[in-house]
Amino acid sequence: MSATARQTAPMPVDIKSRKGGEPIVSLTAYTTPMAQMMDAHCDIVLVGDSVGMVLHGLPSTLEVTMEMMILHGRAVSRGLSRAMMVIDMPFGSYEQSSEQAFENAAQLMRETGAGAVKLEGGQHMAQTIEFLVQRGIPVMAHIGLTPQSINTLGGYKVQGRGPQAEVLMQDAKAVAAAGAFSVVLEKTPQGLSDEITASIDIPTIGIGASAGCDGQILVVDDMLGLFTAFKAKFVKRYADLGDLGEAAIAAYAADVRARRFPGPEHVFADAAPKVKAAQ
Repeated sequence: MSATARQTAPMPVDIKSRKGGEPIVSLTAYTTPMAQMMDAHCDIVLVGDSVGMVLHGLPSTLEVTMEMMILHGRAVSRGLSRAMMVIDMPFGSYEQSSEQAFENAAQLMRETGAGAVKLEGGQHMAQTIEFLVQRGIPVMAHIGLTPQSINTLGGYKVQGRGPQAEVLMQDAKAVAAAGAFSVVLEKTPQGLSDEITASIDIPTIGIGASAGCDGQILVVDDMLGLFTAFKAKFVKRYADLGDLGEAAIAAYAADVRARRFPGPEHVFADAAPKVKAAQ
């Protein structure tokens, strides 16, 4: 996608300047048509590693690869002209070293046109975030429930209750100090989410956090009712397209079996017979 086509999209510095202002609207996307639908309405479109579960039927995000992220990132980029695209760094692509993180982040941005990358982790990832930012890679941080760490977290549990609240607060301050332009707070208690939002100078993007965050994000297939394997408490269904789609497929199957489809309006007439020349 050309620079001209994306010149109206906000940049990370623009998102950071929204701290305390009008809430930032964000959704995930994995395909061109979905990106086209949300482009006029979202400030940020995230190519999330949730694609592994939502579109590929994987049990978690841990099996998502760089190749998958690049494939879907290119697709989403083709559907955007207004919103800023951020892309997730998949599990295993940034944890080993800052140098590894830079190499893979640069590849993701270079091959997809993303304006920034997102990576999971708080204090222990601060050095990597600083390394990337100093080298021209804008970073959206992600703390609280970090799905790539579910094996050590013990599942998809609320994070930040009790003594863990102070750890999460320090995580938020660490990623902000390291230069992240925003931070996702996932599945964190409302009060703590509000305290974090008031304590750092970068926007907080909530998912299962608080309406007091500087913005919100949801997985688009969740909010449209397309992903029905489970429904998290923090998801609001704005449509039930999964039910509508299944009903439409059932109607199609019934029409085919009853030979109601295709009808006369869906088929093509035979060619008109040629008129024989007079003998």
